[in-house]
Amino acid sequence: MTLVQERPVSLWPAAHATDARRPRSRQTKIGASDTVCARRAGYLLHGRTPTDGGEKRKAILGTWLHEGALDAVRQEYGWIIERRVEDDTIRGHIDAVQLDARTAARLPKRLRPSLPAEELTVEDIKTKSTFQWDAILRYGASDAEIRQVLLYADLLRTEGFADIKGQRQLAQLGPLPVGRIRFRFINRDSGDDHVQELPFTAERASGARWWVEQVRAAETPEDLPRTFPGPGLSAVCDNCPFKTACWGPAFADRSPQSLLVHDDAEREKTLAEYVEVSEQIKPLKDRLKELRAKLDGAEEGVYGDNVLSWSGGNPTKVDDVDALVALFRQAGVPVPMAPDVAAMKAQLKAAGIPAPIRLDHERRTTVSINVTVRKKP
Repeated sequence: MTLVQERPVSLWPAAHATDARRPRSRQTKIGASDTVCARRAGYLLHGRTPTDGGEKRKAILGTWLHEGALDAVRQEYGWIIERRVEDDTIRGHIDAVQLDARTAARLPKRLRPSLPAEELTVEDIKTKSTFQWDAILRYGASDAEIRQVLLYADLLRTEGFADIKGQRQLAQLGPLPVGRIRFRFINRDSGDDHVQELPFTAERASGARWWVEQVRAAETPEDLPRTFPGPGLSAVCDNCPFKTACWGPAFADRSPQSLLVHDDAEREKTLAEYVEVSEQIKPLKDRLKELRAKLDGAEEGVYGDNVLSWSGGNPTKVDDVDALVALFRQAGVPVPMAPDVAAMKAQLKAAGIPAPIRLDHERRTTVSINVTVRKKP
């Protein structure tokens, strides 16, 4: 008897297993790509075991797109891709290096790029969702992303390519004169790309090096600051492999950030800042409403540095009760006759009789904060 599988297997278990075997997923030495958050880097440096799995599908999709893009520039332009750099304290894998003509001439012809750069460039490819795309166009790479690529470039400037199997000839070049770093952002949804370039200097890289030294100097990961505001407020924290180690088990009735307030003195300080920020936000919200009203009806298009477009304004979708009843009757299925609660309550109200209620302990109303000025004695 032959058994036939009823449905195709999911590719995600295989994708997650493959991702877990990648060198960067197993490394315990701090890597340049681990410098997103100081405390997370500390957990890795101290060899702590991850406490959380996290959802990796978006990251895996980004990796597949990433690998395809790198292979294309390798084949078409002869760029050097996915090469390791390291020193005694940090290591990483550079996405792509575009050699200048002078440096390329020191390599055998088969390793030279077809399109040398004006100056040696270290490039990093980042895949982003449409949700993040506007921020990328407006603000470019984040501080953490810039720090990561500065470290790659500085390792190449001070050490050159690592002397390991598969890149021995590159290692013989020694330290290289990096001139600039480049970010190539790719929109995972539309395929759009955006390039950002920054000049590289040793002074600029010193800040990234200092950041790493602070992590290495900490006796425990808990001595290091949290770079992001925490679960529920940051996608980085939501998907961090050390989320529970950093913030503790999730609370059922309050946010993890409540752990940051230890006594009434800190609570007083936090409340005072809450009031101060609220007072600063109100005039901005009022001004935003006024500006929105002034733009009402404006044609979509490019106005200076900004692109105006409109969304929404479509009819809302509601259940077509008459069509539902017709379908049930056509199929010979009894039409459910649920009590009309709204009508029943209206009749009781008209008769002066309170409508009975009960407490549903499974569902809770939203907790709102209310702050008033305390009367002075």
